[in-house]
Amino acid sequence: MSTRSLALACLVALGIAGSASAATPYRSPQQILDASPAADWRTLDPANTLYLELDGGRVIVELAPAFAPQHVGNIRTLARERFWDGLSIYRSQDNFVVQFGDPDGEEPARAKSLGTARTHLPAEFERASAGLSFDALPDRDGWAAQVGFVDGFPAARDPAAGKTWLAHCYGTLGAGRNNDEDSSIGAELYVVTGQSPRQLDRNITVVGRVVKGMELLSVIPRGPDPMGFYEQAAQRTPIRSIRLASELPAAERTPLQLLRTDSRSFRDVVEARRNRRDDFYKRPAGHIDLCNVPLPVRTPPQA
Repeated sequence: MSTRSLALACLVALGIAGSASAATPYRSPQQILDASPAADWRTLDPANTLYLELDGGRVIVELAPAFAPQHVGNIRTLARERFWDGLSIYRSQDNFVVQFGDPDGEEPARAKSLGTARTHLPAEFERASAGLSFDALPDRDGWAAQVGFVDGFPAARDPAAGKTWLAHCYGTLGAGRNNDEDSSIGAELYVVTGQSPRQLDRNITVVGRVVKGMELLSVIPRGPDPMGFYEQAAQRTPIRSIRLASELPAAERTPLQLLRTDSRSFRDVVEARRNRRDDFYKRPAGHIDLCNVPLPVRTPPQA
């Protein structure tokens, strides 16, 4: 083999020259979504959906019972009994979280206000990986051996330990707690509104994530330093109600579909974001962070 032929063979083997992906016309994430088949989408389950009603509109949350079954069960009870109605968002810390509910909900003296909800739950920071379908991303992560998605939720896992947990990405819903790891019950909740605080992974029970309406939370005025708790009740954002979608008539629900993270369309969207090749991007990154992969959400075409 000639020197030129050998060099070309090496380039091809390394994927540098003549790769099929380079020859394939680039499709933007939106073009991929527009062409996606109906089977690549799933309908949001009303029994696992919370509607947080604010003066500005509706925030829609998907709960994660596969990871925090006892917390989610308590949250369902609190929603049915209208525990949060009339309470407020009482904290907004810049580049971190908004927090809402009852700031004293975990205190023993407030137990009577919880109705039939449980007043003590175990920490649900992680779960066994067995039985989970994990859709891994191709890139390394600084916080875990592997990252990807489980049923649409951004997740991380340790194959050696056989453990998987939900990651603190933008929009994550967690259960606030005191110092004891088993001191959360879901009476006070928070949503991540800043740069993904992955240091909280496996330190707080994650119960879900916002799928629509983050713009209503991200614009809430910041509270004072150091932690964003409002000093005056008048500064808080009132909560009209928090309901399970399954408790509302069908006509009052917001129909939504989420792209399946085990679908070809989702993998193509991720790759299109990892290696943008449109006119604006001059240097494709060839890498994507777990928390920089948004889950596509749409209104069903027939709705």
